[in-house]
Amino acid sequence: MTLKVAVLPTSTAHLDEALLSADAVLTSLDNAQALIWTGSDHTGFPRNLPSTIEWVQLKSAGVRPWIISGIIDAHRTWTSAVGAYSDDVAEHAVALLLGSLRLLTRHARANTWLKDETWGAVRSLRGRRVVIVGAGSIGRAMIPLLNALGTQAIAVNRSGRKVDGAETTVAAGDLNTALAAADDAILAGASTDATHRLIGAEQLAALGSNPRDGAPGVLVNIARGDLLDTVALTHALHAGIISGAGLDVSDPEPLPVGHELWTMDNVLITPHIANPNSRMTESFAAFVSENLRRFSAGRALKAVIDLERSY
Repeated sequence: MTLKVAVLPTSTAHLDEALLSADAVLTSLDNAQALIWTGSDHTGFPRNLPSTIEWVQLKSAGVRPWIISGIIDAHRTWTSAVGAYSDDVAEHAVALLLGSLRLLTRHARANTWLKDETWGAVRSLRGRRVVIVGAGSIGRAMIPLLNALGTQAIAVNRSGRKVDGAETTVAAGDLNTALAAADDAILAGASTDATHRLIGAEQLAALGSNPRDGAPGVLVNIARGDLLDTVALTHALHAGIISGAGLDVSDPEPLPVGHELWTMDNVLITPHIANPNSRMTESFAAFVSENLRRFSAGRALKAVIDLERSY
């Protein structure tokens, strides 16, 4: 039987091709078995889905706002886009880390030649140990990039189950120990009740407790802003507990105009653009195509949302 799929609010050429490749047909919501939601959030999402909708595919990898809103129910299968954008976001995370170690923020803002002041403080990634907090699809995609740059990865996940390519894998309960053993850290976990402000003053102190070459490490966040205590981060940067931060997300988000993090020359900030818009539609369509094939074949879908875990 041909799978009938609704695509809302709008489709794209890439999604049209994905449906065609999976032998699915585009139809209205009332006649569909599956809904592909292309909105960036739940604004405008139909509150009363037809009982014929068995599966909903979301475009977002982060689903905490969807769960809090009560839209996601237990009556049908819901999938996020976790894994669809991993390679692009991983690339951005490594760029933020490398840019922070190379003092790109300070140099980009300078209006004079700073070589005598900064040359001795510029650092390489080679030989460093980087802890990836939340070694899911994005975290795993970072590992080969870090390894290629001569860096060893320490992976932190819920279970402590070994992550391929990581030097060491530890369970979330040993986070502080992992941070103390690392030079730098990248946050890549999901936003849940359990990870809210996972990184605070204690964790930042652990990260900065074993400075290499006399300078503490760098923290990068490409996950969600609420994994990190912004007040604690700001203090740690002022106090030299850590040497820098690379932030693609913030809490609050957007980071308000005039916030002191904007003025700090050891903070590299990008406005939640780790997943380039130019790549998003193509990456999402490839992910949807795979899930369409799985659904039609009665196989397990990728990135099924677990309400108990909140991701």
